[in-house]
Amino acid sequence: MLKVTRDTRISWTALVLTAVAALLAVFAAPPGTAHAAAGGRGGESRPVYSYDKAIRETVWVAAPTAAGHTDRVAVDIIRPREAAQQGRRVPVIMDASPYYSCCGRGNESQKKTYDAQGRPVQFPLYYDNYFVPRGYAVALVDLAGTNRSDGCVDVGGRSDIQSAKAVVDWLNGRARGYGSRTGGSRVKADWTTGAVGLIGKSWDATIANGVAATGVRGLKTIVPIGGISSWYDYYFAKGAALYDGGPDDLAGYVESPQAKAHCQAVQQKLAKGAPRTGDWTGLWSERDYVPDAGKVKASVFAVHGMQDLNVRTKHLGQWWDALAAHGVQRKIWLSQTGHVDPFDFRRGAWVPTLHRWFDHYLLGYDNGIEREPMADVERAPDVWTTDRVWPPAGTRATTLRPVAGPAAGVGGLAVKAAPTGATESFTDDPKRSESDWAAAIDQPTPDKAAFLTGPLSHELRLSGSSTVTVRVTPSTGSAHLSAVLVDLGPSVIRNYAADGEGITTLADRECFGSGNTGDTGCFKKTAADTERVDRTVFSRGWADLGHYASLGHSREITPGRAYTITLDLAATDHVVPAGHRLALVIAGTDAGLIVPAASTPKVSVDLHRTSARLPLVGGYPALARALGGTPPSVPAKSPRVVGIPGLNRLP
Repeated sequence: MLKVTRDTRISWTALVLTAVAALLAVFAAPPGTAHAAAGGRGGESRPVYSYDKAIRETVWVAAPTAAGHTDRVAVDIIRPREAAQQGRRVPVIMDASPYYSCCGRGNESQKKTYDAQGRPVQFPLYYDNYFVPRGYAVALVDLAGTNRSDGCVDVGGRSDIQSAKAVVDWLNGRARGYGSRTGGSRVKADWTTGAVGLIGKSWDATIANGVAATGVRGLKTIVPIGGISSWYDYYFAKGAALYDGGPDDLAGYVESPQAKAHCQAVQQKLAKGAPRTGDWTGLWSERDYVPDAGKVKASVFAVHGMQDLNVRTKHLGQWWDALAAHGVQRKIWLSQTGHVDPFDFRRGAWVPTLHRWFDHYLLGYDNGIEREPMADVERAPDVWTTDRVWPPAGTRATTLRPVAGPAAGVGGLAVKAAPTGATESFTDDPKRSESDWAAAIDQPTPDKAAFLTGPLSHELRLSGSSTVTVRVTPSTGSAHLSAVLVDLGPSVIRNYAADGEGITTLADRECFGSGNTGDTGCFKKTAADTERVDRTVFSRGWADLGHYASLGHSREITPGRAYTITLDLAATDHVVPAGHRLALVIAGTDAGLIVPAASTPKVSVDLHRTSARLPLVGGYPALARALGGTPPSVPAKSPRVVGIPGLNRLP
């Protein structure tokens, strides 16, 4: 049943008043500017334009290729007709995606639809319904090789990025657009201010990151939701494979029938350039946007689920750190969900926040959003806190060390290193996962080594990324390693492991903005899917021991020989409450999250030379309070966490 629960369909009285105000603004505004974009202090853009009468069109933009020719990239556009008639230019909200025909976008997997003449009818998601009446154009771009675009899918490489960047160039008069896929009739974007905001989730968010990293002029802001910052880290964790397939499989999943017929060579190149050894290659360098963070001129509003086990928060962490190092204007939301859009986990706050963000960066409103707290963090389902900066001021990288306990396989965490010669061991069991380890964390089991604090006397907050450095001796010639952080104590959390990854989709609908029969602008409501737990895994990281020396080349490891390797754990922001215990687990294959190694070794851990570096808010003094006293061997000064440590990369 269609149910409107927000004031998104305007009453006739309100409509008349709004129309009068719009007419007054039109006569007062100078020609050539966006009416809703008058800017100034305070205020916001208002829904003064007709959605039903909006101009809907497709333009094919010429995108350069590595081979020296151009592919035509399809861009479906919806923009206010009244603004065009009045000669008033509008900014553009753009979502470039490979998913518009194969899989759909959003919680309801909406796809683009067209009428009998090929004109766009349904624009997936709510951007068009909400923002077009407020004086924005919305442009949905089919990445090269997908839906109605030419070319081949290359999964985050030059073709992906250039096919979206070319549209930003066209919107700023630097590229050619055409009225059809094959014809010669030129189309100019003379209706836009050239101010572009890129938004999207998952692969779409990744494109936003990659295009921003080119430094393209006209891109004013990006809003990446669960985006990749380095494609190597999507497929591998320091050499350990995270999936059975590679980028060639993903390309085949999204490409159009036309692309499937002529892009086999591109898929072969993807397969060859992404060896299952986990070695870093030139293919990964091309798809690593982090080194180019210094080129980013756009502001960044990043959103990520801290329990996202698809695009893990390592991507967010290293991207955020690089942006911070170059002084990029940033904002961040961190939820307890998995791979979920904020429209589906915090809709009532998200839409007005995004509205104000675009109003400021695309329309020039001085609404103060850039001066507000940088971070919103979900502490419990639908319970949020804010921080002026993120990670918070006073966050310090603080070292904890595993020590042996009275029972084999169950030890403690301390500041002082374990005695020389102290060891623990485990045997890799590819059928056991982090959930199994956490469930038996204070019991000796052969598949893990666990190290726990006592009950904390004060809460302990971790904000950022952790690293765990281990000195291990394997019994066989291959080994995969895992390190996870666990909060031991009762909590109510989002059920991120369920199908909805922390949300439940309801039957009732609510509408945002305007709509018509072809594109209603109405979406199913959602609610938090929660569960009560007595332990929570809140950060994890993995590695292949064969990459102990370098990501560029896996080295043969010798059974019985000791090796040192550092595991990079995913970024998080988690509070371990007073009365809970903090635990570190070191183990082998994390079932369901990494691919097993070729063998299942017994691994001995040298405790004296193993440590965890945790980003603690308050540093060592906070740790001392939490442990109920002053820990021994406290350094005089520990490094401040200014961002998130990134991966040690290869040339």
